[in-house]
Amino acid sequence: DPCQNGGHWTGVSCLCPRNLEGARCQFGASTINITAELGPSVMLLTRVTNRNFSEDMRDASSAAYRSFVTEFSQTMDRIYHNVSGYRGTRVLTLTSGSVVVNYKVLLHPPTGDTSLDRQTRDLLEATNTVAQPQNCSHSSEGLCFSTFSSRDTRAEVPALNDAGEPGWLGHRGEWDGDRDSTDRCFSSPELCRKYTPANFSRHYYPHRTQNSLLCVTNCTLNLPGSINCNSG
Repeated sequence: DPCQNGGHWTGVSCLCPRNLEGARCQFGASTINITAELGPSVMLLTRVTNRNFSEDMRDASSAAYRSFVTEFSQTMDRIYHNVSGYRGTRVLTLTSGSVVVNYKVLLHPPTGDTSLDRQTRDLLEATNTVAQPQNCSHSSEGLCFSTFSSRDTRAEVPALNDAGEPGWLGHRGEWDGDRDSTDRCFSSPELCRKYTPANFSRHYYPHRTQNSLLCVTNCTLNLPGSINCNSG
């Protein structure tokens, strides 16, 4: 197996885990956008009843895992598109029991009369009232769900609001634009270590653009002090 860093050999090429690249998954991505990872999120658990779990679905680099996650994420996008502040899902783990999905829903910071509790209720309502496919056999198109449950909400975290301004999101979803504390947080390399490939995390540092927060390296092009790493 020529693949490195958890890459999966397909017989033709390497399928690389997220944020890894190269023919053998030997490089970390030069730029990793972590904007969506910051801010509030809701941890959810559900069971997909018309798909079978296989052991290779424990491996995030496997073709089976990637295929299921793509189908699941597209389904969730359709279910949640009307929920205020929705901006995507991240599958965390897949386990057996048909397929039990542990995932988090990424949200924009609440605005106006919306609260994080309200967003959580809206997510659960959207999922628990979704129309199921008429045929829930394992060969049918569309996913069938048994139940959804909320496991945790994440707040009191550094976040960017919709204007790209840094701040802290309080435990009830309130916004605090404390410039000193957020500037320290957003400039700390520790912030990137959580979201970048483990074998390369020490090389990344945060870089803010007008509306995004990126984790970059000295090899990232068009940044002050960047170097040409094409030769390795």
